[in-house]
Formats: sequence, C-alpha cells, structure tokens
Amino acid sequence: MSTPITRKHLNRRTLLRGMGAAVALPFLDSMLPAMAKTTKPPVRMAFVYVPNGMDVRNWNLDYEGPLKALSPIMKPMEQHKDEITILGNLTHNGGRALLDGAGDHGRCCGSYLTGVQPKKTVVDIRAGISFDQIVANKIGSQTRFPSLELGMEDSRQAGDCDSGYSCAYTNNLAWRSETQPLPPILDPRALFERLFGAGPVLTPEAKARQSQFRKSILDFVTEDTKKLEAGLGPTDRRKLDEYMSSIREVERQLEKAEKENAQIDPHKFNAGLEKPYGVPADFAEHFKLMTDMMTIAFQADLTRIITFLVTHEGTSRSYREIGISDGHHPLTHHRNLPDLMEKVTQINTYHMQQFSGWVEKLKTIKDSDGSRLLDNLMIVYGAGLTDGNKHNHEDLPTMMVGRGGSYFKPGKRIVYRKETPMCNLFLTMMDRMGVPVEHFGDSTGRVQLADLG
Repeated sequence: MSTPITRKHLNRRTLLRGMGAAVALPFLDSMLPAMAKTTKPPVRMAFVYVPNGMDVRNWNLDYEGPLKALSPIMKPMEQHKDEITILGNLTHNGGRALLDGAGDHGRCCGSYLTGVQPKKTVVDIRAGISFDQIVANKIGSQTRFPSLELGMEDSRQAGDCDSGYSCAYTNNLAWRSETQPLPPILDPRALFERLFGAGPVLTPEAKARQSQFRKSILDFVTEDTKKLEAGLGPTDRRKLDEYMSSIREVERQLEKAEKENAQIDPHKFNAGLEKPYGVPADFAEHFKLMTDMMTIAFQADLTRIITFLVTHEGTSRSYREIGISDGHHPLTHHRNLPDLMEKVTQINTYHMQQFSGWVEKLKTIKDSDGSRLLDNLMIVYGAGLTDGNKHNHEDLPTMMVGRGGSYFKPGKRIVYRKETPMCNLFLTMMDRMGVPVEHFGDSTGRVQLADLG
C-alpha cells in the first residue's frame, strides 16, 4: 500500500504506485516537518572503478596543495576543480603477488574494496566482505535498496579470467561475504525495472511484449501523482516536475537503445555473445544511462551506496567511437611505445569525460536542505592498478569528488606517506557514513580529509 497522500506533511517514504510500478519521491519541502529532527540530508557514497590502470605520465600532478593546472587525463574535470580531491600514495598491498605469481588484474579488483588478497583459485573463491557492504549492513534498512551494484560489461562469474584467478574477482567490486560476490547489473532496462518496478521480474521476451503497451512507467502512477500535486506548493511542484522529467528522459534513452539493438546482428557483437536487452551500442550513451539512474536513486534516497564497475578488470574492449580499434588491455602493455601510450591516455581521458558529465548533473540537483546533491556525496573515482604496463599497486590513481556532507573541503591534492593503505581512506569514509569501525583490511589508521581550512 502506498502512503496516503494528503495536504499534511509528507512521509519521507511516500511512493507513487500503479500497476507494476512504485516511484519513490525526491526530497520535498513538504517532507521537512516530518524530518524535523534530522533535516540534514544523508551522506551517500559511490565508487566508480576504471580498469587496467592509468597512463600515470598523464595522470599524476607534480605538486601538492590547492589545485592548479590539472593533468591531461584530468582536464575534463577542470570545470569541477573546486569539487575534487586528488589523493596520492594510497596502496593496496593485497593486490600484490605476495608469492602467488601472476594475476594482478584478478587480485587488484578482488582486493579493491575488500582490503585482502583474494585466494588464487577458479573454484573455491575467497576474498573478504567489502567495506561498502559493512556500511550497507548497518544503514541499508533505511532505504529501499541497501546498496546497488552496477557495471557496463560482461560479468561472467566462473572460469579463469587471469592466470588462475576466478572471473569472480575481475568482474565484481562488492562482496557480501568472503565467498559471495555481488554481481553488477549491466543492462539499463534491468536497472530501471529494479528501481521502479513493483511486480515480478520479467524475461526479456515478456518485457518486449509489455513495452508495446507501456508508453511510460509514469503513466501507471498518474492518479497518485495528481493527488500529490494538488497538495504541493510551487517549489515542490517544480522539484517533482524536474524529477519526473529525469525519469522520462531515462525511458526515452532506453527506448532509443532498444530500437537500435533490434537492428544489430547479435552474432557480430562481442565475438558472438548476445547483447544485453537494453545496453546501448555506444559507450557514452550506456554510461549516461547508468549514471542518470544512479542520480535518481540518490535523489529519491532509494539507496546511499553504489559501486560502479565501468568495465571489468583486464578488459580488451575497443573504443572505435574515438578511433581506437585496439583492445584496452593489450594497449596498456605498451612497452613504452609512444603511439600505444597515447592511445591509453585517450581511453583514460574518454572515461574521465563521461564521468565529468555525471558530476555536472549532480551539481544541478538540489537536496532536502537546498544544498547540492554533490555536497552530500563521496564519490571515489579510481583504478586498482597504478600503471597497466608495470602492474604496480602503490600510489593508486584516486580522485574523491564531493564534500561528504559539507565535511571535506575539496580543491586540493593530498599526498600521504608512501605505502599508506587504501583501507585508511575506507575507515574515514565509514566514519562519514555513520558506521565507524576500528580496523578494516590492512588499515593502520585514518586519512585526513576534513581540513575545512
């Protein structure tokens, strides 16, 4: 049952319901009295993981302190310079061989959020609970979804994906337990149905039949929407209209992708593997669809924790849309050949361009107290390898975006002591999420981010 909609204060968990649909609401002024004791917006966190390391020549900055000129790969973030913190010398020792031989791609991804070295195996996998799930176990009951795990590429969970390391390590960031990874949702349509569907999970065939009759999921909640609008002030009506417009735009993008997919021969896609139902052929379109829905999920407080595996570790995806037909992973083994290194930089920069577009959107969304949604976010953008050619795990490329509830003052580069565990950053983030713990992974303490200067 949906919460009754009246002219009284709205409950934060009010849903607009219709046949097979349940649309949560963004923060509205009408909800504030009901939230009088906790008017500050919640802090959220997200991880955006890019594979195969970086061309560190074009990532690293040669200075500390306030941000000045950005490196070539970071250039797309120039307009967001005041929103980012570049963190130096964070290390994942669990990604190193430690007598286990080859397999850096499997280890670096498997250890990224768990802080432990994964077991070298293709059968009895073992890593550790990831810190995002420790947080989800504590605060997840406050939202519809304790966490969301998303990705953009093949997510096989079995087999050998890297020198004896299971595909479960290369294809997952989040781990519910040391033996249970949480596979990411890859298909934008599947994510949309999860966020807004209230009925049973449908097969692609059933979804295709349903789409012939469904113009918009919002059509099913029209009656509830009209009742709600009748009791809202002009500011809330504008917020609601903008929010609903965002959902309709996602639907429009999905419809476009599905029409284009219907014209693609699946046997020519990805070496004969059938393309997922709603995945756009274009990388940038796919990225935008996923991040648009991530924005909606945060805006409506559907979840406060998201992990986003942009493409899986060790991927050989090509980027023909920017003129690169070579596979990403082979290019990172560039042997210091300038033309190959330049292509790696182009790919790294292309990823950053898409990320910058998402950050721009987050700056435009208002939270419950009038602050920007970005102000109450902690987004870590980074890689589990430093240099894809060297396969090293120290001084990992790491960018923090957002202010963590107006707690961090971004716009600077912080360089920690060499070999500072990445898990020290996780402890600090857990504190901001209201889930303090004494120790995680190989942590030795907490990093300082709260310089309000």
